[in-house]
Amino acid sequence: MSLLSPRAVPLLRVYCIGLGVILHQLRRRLRLRPRCPPAPVFPTQNGKVAIVTGGAKGIGYQTVKHLARLGMHVIIAGNSESEGQEAVRKIKEETLTGKAGVMLVPERKTEDGFEEHFGLNYLGHFLLTNLLLDTLKQSGTHSHNARIITVSSATHYVGKLHLDDLQSRCSYSSHGAYAQSKLALVLFTYQLQHLLTANGSHVTANVVDPGVVNTELYKHVFWVVKMVKWMTAWLLFKTAEEGASTTIYAAVSPEVEGVGGCYLYNEERTKSAEVTYDEELQRRLWTESCKMVGISDESSRVP
Repeated sequence: MSLLSPRAVPLLRVYCIGLGVILHQLRRRLRLRPRCPPAPVFPTQNGKVAIVTGGAKGIGYQTVKHLARLGMHVIIAGNSESEGQEAVRKIKEETLTGKAGVMLVPERKTEDGFEEHFGLNYLGHFLLTNLLLDTLKQSGTHSHNARIITVSSATHYVGKLHLDDLQSRCSYSSHGAYAQSKLALVLFTYQLQHLLTANGSHVTANVVDPGVVNTELYKHVFWVVKMVKWMTAWLLFKTAEEGASTTIYAAVSPEVEGVGGCYLYNEERTKSAEVTYDEELQRRLWTESCKMVGISDESSRVP
């Protein structure tokens, strides 16, 4: 008999994986500090278009800013038009002079009736990607593939996908729901790449892990965690700019031209959770996601 309640288990898993990532970041920072590695230099992206969800704050904002500096036409997709406009104003000023997501929110639903973690973190990206897929296929070429980058996190390693209860109705845990949404993003990306490859499309799909980053997403963690973060984030957490580096790498680096189906962390290919390579689970999640958002399931036509 377990001494822990069903809700305590995902909580402990999420905080344990977070602590592990923080310690890894600290070791890496101490190892690299004496050498001060130069920032990567990417080729200009004039004439290219990027859509960044959640581009008004944090990692998304830094991603938008860097892509704009490279000459890209960047479209910010988010929940608040005023925040988006303010981000555009700030980026324009900075450029001329020089994840959308939720975490650990209490149980609540989106306007469409989806559990908020699953709806905003996963289903929104799933639907947006599918709606843009034809345009992406038309824009990609043999030498310059269109690129789809999904942002997950290390919490996917402790996530459990409940296909019979994706809305977390039976026993809600904010930590479990958040980890499940991040796991779903990895499964979705791998299945998407399988479909793109099978169709001969010049489009690649990769998933990135930004690490533990000092953003506004921690507003719903326990007060003790907030206090520890406030005291140690300067040393242990990545800045939003550092957190955006792998996303920018995946979006523009020549090293990943034509390469898809990868999990990227610190600009390197890394092995994701073992369960994410389960092709049957990938297909089942894709089919169920199509039903939930009301689009046709093209995967059924692909062997």
